[in-house]
Amino acid sequence: WLGALRFDNLALRSLPVDASEEGGPRTVPGACFARVRPSPLQNPRLVAMSLPALALLGLQAPAADPAAAEAEAALFFSGNRVPAGAEPAAHCYCGHQFGSFAGQLGDGAAMYLGEVLGPGGERWEIQLKGAGITPFSRQADGRKVLRSSIREFLCSEAMFHLGIPTTRAGTCVTSDSKVIRDIFYDGNPKNERCTVVLRIASTFIRFGSFEIFKPPDEYTGRKGPSVDRNDIRIQMLDYVISTFYPEIQEAYSDNTIQRNAAFFKEITKRTARLVAEWQCVGFCHGVLNTDNMSIVGLTIDYGPFGFMDRYDPEHVCNGSDNTGRYAYNKQPEVCKWNLGKLAEALVPELPLEISQLILEEEYDAEFEKHYSQKMRKKLGLIHLELEEDSKLVSELLETMHVTAGDFTNIFYLLSSFSVDIDPSKFEDFLEELTSQCASVEELKVAFKPQMDPRQLSMMLMLAQSNPQLFALIGAKANINKELERVEQFSKLQQLTADDLLSRNKRHWKEWLEKYRVRLQKEIESVGNGDAWNTDRVKVMNSNNPKYILRNYIAQNAIEAAENGDFSEVRNVLKLLEHPFQETEGFQEVKEDAEEEGATATAAVCAQETRSRQSYCSKPPLWAAELCVT
Repeated sequence: WLGALRFDNLALRSLPVDASEEGGPRTVPGACFARVRPSPLQNPRLVAMSLPALALLGLQAPAADPAAAEAEAALFFSGNRVPAGAEPAAHCYCGHQFGSFAGQLGDGAAMYLGEVLGPGGERWEIQLKGAGITPFSRQADGRKVLRSSIREFLCSEAMFHLGIPTTRAGTCVTSDSKVIRDIFYDGNPKNERCTVVLRIASTFIRFGSFEIFKPPDEYTGRKGPSVDRNDIRIQMLDYVISTFYPEIQEAYSDNTIQRNAAFFKEITKRTARLVAEWQCVGFCHGVLNTDNMSIVGLTIDYGPFGFMDRYDPEHVCNGSDNTGRYAYNKQPEVCKWNLGKLAEALVPELPLEISQLILEEEYDAEFEKHYSQKMRKKLGLIHLELEEDSKLVSELLETMHVTAGDFTNIFYLLSSFSVDIDPSKFEDFLEELTSQCASVEELKVAFKPQMDPRQLSMMLMLAQSNPQLFALIGAKANINKELERVEQFSKLQQLTADDLLSRNKRHWKEWLEKYRVRLQKEIESVGNGDAWNTDRVKVMNSNNPKYILRNYIAQNAIEAAENGDFSEVRNVLKLLEHPFQETEGFQEVKEDAEEEGATATAAVCAQETRSRQSYCSKPPLWAAELCVT
């Protein structure tokens, strides 16, 4: 069935490919790609596949023999066999990582297989992520493991079905080949299964692709591998704009500067809209380096991402992000900074004074516009656009913050609030709303101090005795956060569950009254309240997901898969394909799958017991211990 793939590898015909046959990690000057070969895996087998994603490639798994279809997918999408017409290659790019220029990076674990023409003639680049060593692997082995691959596979598809621009994932294939990983960088390595994800996108070119021309950086001293090769920069711009922005190419075919300016303006606006979408579902990317920013405005490279549970504007999903550079509330500004680095990388083909002006004029305005439109839909404000709406949204988020409310579930519940709700039903609604706020026990876990008291005391003494040295260490923000945790934790020792509930109800009553007044203005503007309410609920329910890929849901699927049971990964995938729906019958699907897997190990049985929690529940207490690096 994979014989249906029709390859037409335009990128390799349009951009320079390294002529060297030399294997292993190396610098790749004067090229955008280097040819590679996937490294075979032992006993590859399919964890899961996304039929909607594979359909983009014109693939339809034969229903008559699913076992044979899975075996074929495992063979080709593990890299053990290369499809006819594929030309495996690794892409060269650089990047600013955590704000510093890192020099040559490139596809250290991903391999371009080629570009497949879909049923309607559309073009899709397909990649194998985790298929072995490339010239860009540096000191690594070019492999990915089961846990990270399952997370990327599920989140790629979850984001698509949430309506957020993203790369797609067609298959996830694991194996008996093993690599050693120190998951938390704490000196406790373990063997993990090599796993490969088939990634699909119009292109995987990113901001960092244009940084290969960067001269030595004034701070790090590192440089791109293709300094002074403006001819390649011109080739890349011609390829990217003509292929992915054809309307811009057509409109400005006789003026290169205007064309490049129009392209930069469009990617600026796309990026602003993308981040607004992330903020509105509580998605944190985790590693927003310039090499993880798509040149066509997609969510790309799913690593230590996370969907926010308890609303916290300073939420950091990446356990390795010690300074909180990529915290939830910093994502919009960081992406603007990254666009600034792209602007620098386009000089001289786009003068900096032009691109900087575009960035200042377009980015913030586009972000605010899209964010406000999306938030109005989430609140069911579908007819009037009032200046006061932004204040209503910020007061909602502040109420969520002070009550430690679950971001996803509170938005989802608001569609069942009505202007003329009677007092008894209002109390029931308030009870349901406050049940989505953190308990005293959950807050104690969230605000538990993280530093040894002696270490904290020592740092505070240093801040007083030697402020210059303390500033040099750069620990001020972390110390302030720790002091805040200590203070909150101390207060929580005196707080009862009844006091917390009473306080939370008071906060929510205050905000709901403001919300009721605003909804009343909507009704007055349309006249027909019943028809308006039907429309409002419909809009809210198609913009506030019931199901997201929470870390604990992913972890349950990972642990089952690590014990040989892939049914939970497949069940979660089905669930995430319908994030806005009450997924009736899903529990029956799950139970059938459990019957089929009755021979699973005792560990998996224990895991299934733990995962009985509803998929739309706020996370269980044990989830607070999950750390993704």
